[in-house]
Amino acid sequence: MVMDILRALFGAGGNVVRDTAEVFRVNAEAADQRRFETQRAALDQMAAEFRDTGRGLFDRIIDGMNRVPRPALALGTLALFIAAMVDPLWFGERMAGLALVPDPLWWLLGAIVSFYFGARYQVKGQDFQRSIAATLARAPQVVESVAHLRALRADSPGAADPGSNADIALHVLNPSGNPALEEWRAKG
Repeated sequence: MVMDILRALFGAGGNVVRDTAEVFRVNAEAADQRRFETQRAALDQMAAEFRDTGRGLFDRIIDGMNRVPRPALALGTLALFIAAMVDPLWFGERMAGLALVPDPLWWLLGAIVSFYFGARYQVKGQDFQRSIAATLARAPQVVESVAHLRALRADSPGAADPGSNADIALHVLNPSGNPALEEWRAKG
């Protein structure tokens, strides 16, 4: 008899105690497995972004070169500050050499740097302006939705007002019969 009770609780295809406990507490092993699968999917997605998609060597070299100018300019500027503090004479000689560069060459360098960084700035600026325009285009709809939602609040004035519909007002004032309640009263 004891074996039959134990077999009913723990054996014969299903564990009744475990199944009942899982109603009240999450199965830790299953939760860990789900977390692992979610993390694995995220890592796979991130790896797919960096996977070589059949681009040639030339494309990869150009992409690498496109990543160099911004960090090189920033680190070069920091290096000039450090050089000015470490060896002021060396720095002064280099700056005196830069003073000999003709103005048209400075203008050319300025144009190149402006076009390089300005193009990216312009693209980002246009994307930003498009997103603002789309947001502003939705503003009247949002204002209307907010006004409609505020009118539905229970504490707004006239929220329960049936309006000019007299049939609704009369129906509210004269409730109809309740068949279940009438049957209960008839039995009692």
